[in-house]
Amino acid sequence: MSDFLLEISRNASARRFVRALGLPLPLPENLARGAGAWEALPLADRAVVVGASERAELASPLATCLASAGADPFLAPSEALAGAFRAPGETFGRPAHALDALADSRKAHGLVFDASGLERVAELEQLHAFFHPLLGRLARSGRVVVLGRELDASASPERAAVQAALEGFVRSVAKEVGRGGATANLVRVARGAESRLGPVVRFLLSQRSAFVSAQPLVVTARARSVGEPALVRSLDRKIALVTGAARGIGAATARQLAAEGATVLCLDRPGDDALLSQLARAIGGVALLVDLTADDAPARIAEALAAHGGVDVVVHNAGITRDKTLARMSVEQWRVAVDVNLGAVVRATAALEPQLRDGGRIVCLSSVAGLAGNVGQSNYAASKAGIVGFVRAEAERLADRGVTVNAIAPGFIETRLTAAIPVTIREAGRRLSALAQGGQPDDVAQAITFLATPGAQGITGRTLRVCGGALIGA
Repeated sequence: MSDFLLEISRNASARRFVRALGLPLPLPENLARGAGAWEALPLADRAVVVGASERAELASPLATCLASAGADPFLAPSEALAGAFRAPGETFGRPAHALDALADSRKAHGLVFDASGLERVAELEQLHAFFHPLLGRLARSGRVVVLGRELDASASPERAAVQAALEGFVRSVAKEVGRGGATANLVRVARGAESRLGPVVRFLLSQRSAFVSAQPLVVTARARSVGEPALVRSLDRKIALVTGAARGIGAATARQLAAEGATVLCLDRPGDDALLSQLARAIGGVALLVDLTADDAPARIAEALAAHGGVDVVVHNAGITRDKTLARMSVEQWRVAVDVNLGAVVRATAALEPQLRDGGRIVCLSSVAGLAGNVGQSNYAASKAGIVGFVRAEAERLADRGVTVNAIAPGFIETRLTAAIPVTIREAGRRLSALAQGGQPDDVAQAITFLATPGAQGITGRTLRVCGGALIGA
């Protein structure tokens, strides 16, 4: 079922009519989204304004990222920034400009502030000084990114407080800019992981992060590097497994992974044979019919992967709901939801681990409901919260092999499951986010694909919400 308010917002005459009537309708912005294979220059000729705190520490990798992605950088006054951007600008033919060279009529696609050097409470005012005059110049579907540090136990309490303040700042900005379809996110970089920053910023500034907002992403050096990351067709000659691939998020993910060059094993239950086979043929993949609740399911999955010489990317997407309030929920309803959403993930991961190549990727689907809880979903929420704990522990165990393990927690996504929700609840679910609309399966697929790429080597053991800046479950 389509979003009525989003349909109105796409019609300029209808938007003007609604506003003229003074109706309190939160007309959402039609989001600019990326499609197809990832581009070599995702920021081609887009104006990105960059500022930095005193003692900023991430200007160099940021400069290389923006220049290599084709951005047109404009720098707030700073000798450190000018020096950091000089060499990358010459190398990639993208020289940086002074901020006052940005024409008054030109909107900025991105506003990026390096806050890694902030140490004192009074220095937080630098955030206001940079963003206050610029937020009004942010383009629709624009991007705000703040860079900070992931601190260790040796940091002073004041520095820890100041860096923690960045998260509250970004979450609030996300809610302020969301009405224009823009997003705001925070990237924390651990010491020693600076070289891994670029691909993360590249993703967040691109149109492929359209429904990722108000999120803190942490970049670490935890998982061992396995080769130099490719940024285009980065999954060539890779084998990927996607469970629950017949429709919705699973199908969108299979298509996106294939667009990046992967051979995708599309797994779903035997009852979805027709849909699954059609998808596999369309993307040059392989259909794998397995009931994940069957005793022999892990062995059959491992056998299929062995026949392809191993696996590089595993996406545990399959999931079900059996909603009832706890007092009315049968033990069977509890058991099947927890087993499919969590138990099957644990069993399958253990079975396929010998087939998982070094530098591999495991991405599991959690849910905002698992983080915030939901009436009538105690079984579902328990299973999805369990996924968060699973990826955290598994990431530590596999880090020495260069394998990353992460979770994606979607918010309200327009699928057949949400279409079945009563209309008033469905409408509330759409509006209770900074972007005031539901996401699309492709939004989740884009985030999964990013975590599956070599460029996401610095992110592991984390749960990334793809929720449009949902107002619950922070």
